[in-house]
Amino acid sequence: MSTLSPDLSELKLEYETPQFLHALYAESEENLRKLEERLGVKIVTRDGWISFQGTKDVLKIIKVLFSDLENTVRNGAEIKERDFKMAVEMAPNAPRGGLSELSKVQLVGARGKKAIIPRTARQLEYITTMQENDIVFGLGPAGTGKTYLAVAMALTKLKNKEVNKVILTRPAVEAGEALGFLPGDLQEKIAPYLRPLYDAIADMLLPADAQKWMEDGTIEIAPLAYMRGRTLSRACVILDEAQNTTCEQMFMFLTRLGDGGQYFITGDTSQVDLKKGITSGLVEAERALANVEDVAFTRFSSSDVVRHPVVTRIINAYDSHRNEG
Repeated sequence: MSTLSPDLSELKLEYETPQFLHALYAESEENLRKLEERLGVKIVTRDGWISFQGTKDVLKIIKVLFSDLENTVRNGAEIKERDFKMAVEMAPNAPRGGLSELSKVQLVGARGKKAIIPRTARQLEYITTMQENDIVFGLGPAGTGKTYLAVAMALTKLKNKEVNKVILTRPAVEAGEALGFLPGDLQEKIAPYLRPLYDAIADMLLPADAQKWMEDGTIEIAPLAYMRGRTLSRACVILDEAQNTTCEQMFMFLTRLGDGGQYFITGDTSQVDLKKGITSGLVEAERALANVEDVAFTRFSSSDVVRHPVVTRIINAYDSHRNEG
């Protein structure tokens, strides 16, 4: 019979089935090996139990971690490798919430389609901010989910009858907003610029619902220039790629908001495509509206990227390269 070193303790956790236990660590033994290396523990698992040997302080973190993972699975969420890694990173910061807190928030989700849930702590903050403020700016690099979650929140509000309409808009910089010379009707002309918004809608709604709402105008997709002169009441309006608005366009857009309306504005000030010498309307708005009531900013970083892991490394490499210059 083995004895523990005086400075080590043991923690054993048991679950109803081996399958449930495997789900907690994304069914990957490699995840457990990485956990051993990161926290300096020894892990043994068989059937429906798992044991840990380590210092008392580390075992406290382990207990919080596996409680969080258990609650996440019992909330109906599937833990993937990225989720497990994030839960490990969040565990030492308890009791400020963890992966299970993310899984409690569920947006939209048509029949046969999974509900949209935040996948990082910053995404959870973003959703909470959108629930509490009239105008929300989601700022940061590509792949952080800022546009996708804004569409999910807007469609959720539409389904809950909190708004009557969802409007999606984006500056068509490459066409200079002069769309008249392009072939086809308005939808065909602007479709290339609004593809990410169409894709998000297709992910979240059944095709029949999406088609119906777009045909009857409940969901409207239009270039930014078509917002001029309108008052946008009882509507949830998403302005995507806002870094490519001019100062005049941004001011025009912000002053269209009507009663019961809400704005979600997304952009990345490191990806401005405006001609040299033209100030981004998003940059000006970030400075001018920093202390305005009911206007909030959520700032994402490369650590919030939820695309392929190499995207995070690319963003960090470019940031490092540009800062050196």
